[in-house]
Amino acid sequence: MKEAVTLKQLTAAIGTEIGCSEWRVVSQDMINLFADATDDHQFIHTDPERAAETPFGGTIAHGFLTISLLSTLAYEALPMIEGATMGINYGFDKVRFMAPVKSSKRVRARFKLVDADIRPSGRVLNNYEVTLEIENSLKPALVANWLTIAVLEHPPEMD
Repeated sequence: MKEAVTLKQLTAAIGTEIGCSEWRVVSQDMINLFADATDDHQFIHTDPERAAETPFGGTIAHGFLTISLLSTLAYEALPMIEGATMGINYGFDKVRFMAPVKSSKRVRARFKLVDADIRPSGRVLNNYEVTLEIENSLKPALVANWLTIAVLEHPPEMD
């Protein structure tokens, strides 16, 4: 995990990439477990022999699996905000699945801070443009605008 940043450092980083995760393998076991958890056993995800006959040439990860990886990739890549006691997933303004993630491929996430709205309540609403890259692919797996909330231990002094 990265070193904590102050609110001043956070707002100074608006418009820049503030984190990039390590590469992570999306294994067939991971895909199968996700299929079990969501009851989505469509053959393109879970049947390597049938999926080999499709244009994908093999099994692919569920789109929702790829987006769910963002939580752990963010934890790994993004700095904590000084004084934050927890983070909350607030949702997505936009998500586009650009390319399938084939089984055994590696992905990583790049996070650009679009905005950081510091509220008198002691919450910081962060808006990230997230790109989930697929190793050796020109197209990313997904591009999303992700909103998170950092809850500060003490409300900031507002000018």
